Amino acid sequence: MLDVTPIHEGWVLRHDGAELPATVPGCVHTDLLAAGLVPDPFLGRGETEVAWVGRRDWLYETTLAPEPGGHERTDLVLDGLDTVAEVRLDGRLLGTVRNMHRSYRFDVTGLGGRLSVHFRSAYDEAEAVRGRLGERPNAYAEPFQYLRKMACSFGWDWGPTLVTAGIWKPVRLEHWTTARMARVRPLVTVEQRLGVVELHVEVERSWGAAGLTLSARVGGAEAAVDVVDVVGTSAVVRLEVPDAGLWWPRGYGEQPLYDVELLLSDATGALDTWSRRVGFRTVELDRRDDEHGSGFTFVVNGERLFARGVNWIPDDAFPSRITRERYRTRLTRAADAGVDLVRVWGGGLYESEDFYDACDELGLLVWQDFPFACAAYPEEQPLRGEVEAEARENVVRLMPHPSLVLWNGNNENLWGFRDWDWERRLAGESWGEGYYLGLLPRVVAELDPTRAYTAGSPWSGSWDHHPNDPAHGTHHSWEVWNRRDYADYRLEVPRFVAEFGWQAPPAYATLRRALPGEVLAPDSPGMLHHQKADDGNGKLARGLARHFAVPEQGFGEADFDRWHYLTQVNQARAVATGIEHWRSHWPVCAGTIVWQLNDCWPVTSWAAIDGDGREKPLYHELKRLYADRLLTLQPRPDGLVLAAVNQSAEPWACRVVLRRMSVEGGVVAEAGMEVMAGARAVGDLRVPEDLVPVGPKEFLVADGSGGAGGDSDGVPGRGPGGRPGGSRVGLRALHFTAADHEIPYPRPRFDVSVDVPGEVTVTAHTLVRDLLLQADRLSPSAAADRGLVTLLPGEQVTIGVRGWETPGQPDAETVRSALYCVEPAP
Repeated sequence: MLDVTPIHEGWVLRHDGAELPATVPGCVHTDLLAAGLVPDPFLGRGETEVAWVGRRDWLYETTLAPEPGGHERTDLVLDGLDTVAEVRLDGRLLGTVRNMHRSYRFDVTGLGGRLSVHFRSAYDEAEAVRGRLGERPNAYAEPFQYLRKMACSFGWDWGPTLVTAGIWKPVRLEHWTTARMARVRPLVTVEQRLGVVELHVEVERSWGAAGLTLSARVGGAEAAVDVVDVVGTSAVVRLEVPDAGLWWPRGYGEQPLYDVELLLSDATGALDTWSRRVGFRTVELDRRDDEHGSGFTFVVNGERLFARGVNWIPDDAFPSRITRERYRTRLTRAADAGVDLVRVWGGGLYESEDFYDACDELGLLVWQDFPFACAAYPEEQPLRGEVEAEARENVVRLMPHPSLVLWNGNNENLWGFRDWDWERRLAGESWGEGYYLGLLPRVVAELDPTRAYTAGSPWSGSWDHHPNDPAHGTHHSWEVWNRRDYADYRLEVPRFVAEFGWQAPPAYATLRRALPGEVLAPDSPGMLHHQKADDGNGKLARGLARHFAVPEQGFGEADFDRWHYLTQVNQARAVATGIEHWRSHWPVCAGTIVWQLNDCWPVTSWAAIDGDGREKPLYHELKRLYADRLLTLQPRPDGLVLAAVNQSAEPWACRVVLRRMSVEGGVVAEAGMEVMAGARAVGDLRVPEDLVPVGPKEFLVADGSGGAGGDSDGVPGRGPGGRPGGSRVGLRALHFTAADHEIPYPRPRFDVSVDVPGEVTVTAHTLVRDLLLQADRLSPSAAADRGLVTLLPGEQVTIGVRGWETPGQPDAETVRSALYCVEPAP
């Protein structure tokens, strides 16, 4: 039977003549950090103090004991080396590797001694490849496109430049006799109500091996095949599961998973085993032409769906630190926010099994980019062979996961070729098109024809249309964040919005930990260092100025606190403007993927969850925006429209009370009406003219029944004399006609009470817009269970707080110091 010996102990890292204890899996940065030889690069300007690490060669060593016998063959298996290295055993070269995204196997039968992995500087390797193949343009001044390594380790507009090296995945010895299963490709399909698993098995034999048998089991079904009767070293085992339970994305059904077990044996007994979990579902990508252009709609088990998505980046600049529990925590929070699709972005990684296991269990669809982003990639050797090898390995590795529904060729490279002056600069040199339109779709079609492939994001489907044409295929909407007001999201109805977003700083406690002792200001040294976007602070300032009155200079502590709050409000409002508009145009628009869910370090970015794992107001806003039922007021060319967006399986007869109100709290006009939305459909109606607010002193409130979502999604309760406070009683949509600095808000007045442990109750006496409790200002471990909420006079809301470490019950005035809301312009 194949035996496995992990090789994780006894590793050392050579550094300036010394031997440092090394952690495997790990990397040079984390080993130096553990030894106290470098500062934490996530704190202050520590990133710059460790820049030298990526420009040196590094040597890892351990002792490998000779195999004691009992097996015909011993292989050394390295699941991940970052990135270019020589692997030697007692000075004998086993092989040279050059790809972070694939594994390596070497025959070490009968060998032992000093095992060494000598890593070459990624910079040196990249410059050597550039010198051989010629200059290729990219979006950043770093040479990441010249080697197969996580591109964002060279820095991004949200990430630090921490160019890693090391043994970042497990190492083991595999001892085997006679034969082993070298590769298993599970093709999982549904034929009527029959679940089918076809196991395409490739066997590696030692000399003279014969009489091999494969047997498999799934859901009680069994089958066997004699490998001797198969030409060569391959066989197919077909398993059928009658009345198989269908795997559904969250919100559409359950996620049944079936264990598949495969056994290779001969007359002497078992030789090797393979086991995975699979789920039965069908997936199509509807890209047909229609009167609006070319669609891009996911169809799962015959059900068309609006994808409620987030973009995922590596959750740590040092990926070897990401645990199974951390993946599960982050992805559970995505699911809790109503997300049903996660796009694994192309400047990062093929993630670990732990990531996809969690998505399988949580019902999160996965859109997987091949790791190409924002650059022209050479198609010559040594890169081309590595690209094909990694694609083949990872397509097969991820096949068992029902969550995986799409392979995408690249991030923004087809767009870049057309719009970023690459075509002229390349002057006919290769740039990756052969990968995205040739090699990669061939690999996917050959190995996993059950899943769709798209050449890039954005991509219109062919060169007949601009790559980022909103009417065709996928669209990235970045012009708004870069140059315009977020209201301009309403000017287009793309078929599928695969990227859009708005920046905001991380939580206050995250900033305090990352920038210890710094007097915080938007342009303080640490804040600027932890802002990586080109003109990021300028775009934040211009975005704020369109809506709020903010100080232009001379920030004091109170000014910073106000700026911090308002930038987070602006982020939530911007994303809400886009999603509400696009969801109201389903099925023309079939999905939004917010940039981005997570961060890899403490930084001002587009993330909903910051680098310390704290939730920004945007995270809580996503709960409302991605709920099955959403009520929204939409300005259209022919007038104001109330849209009821219903992604549930049942029709929705929504009773709505519309109130035209003044900011002082008076009701100018009121009416009740009903809007009907079919299952998985949108219903809308024109708002009567006498209910449309006039001028900056008026706004419209729509309170509807039949909501579906968490407590943060609904209408606040009434205070004394009205409905009980703090419970969700329906859905609410608001429409203001002017920017905040033009609205004559009253000075906000509200009461605060903390009568129940872990609960804060706020009762409004005036209009209180976008109230926010920043619980982490009271205790770094504290977090509120909801984000922004607008209260009308007489309404109250109860906010749950978890993780409070301060002794005793906090008083109301202490809590008030962490409450923020929109205030009248000076």
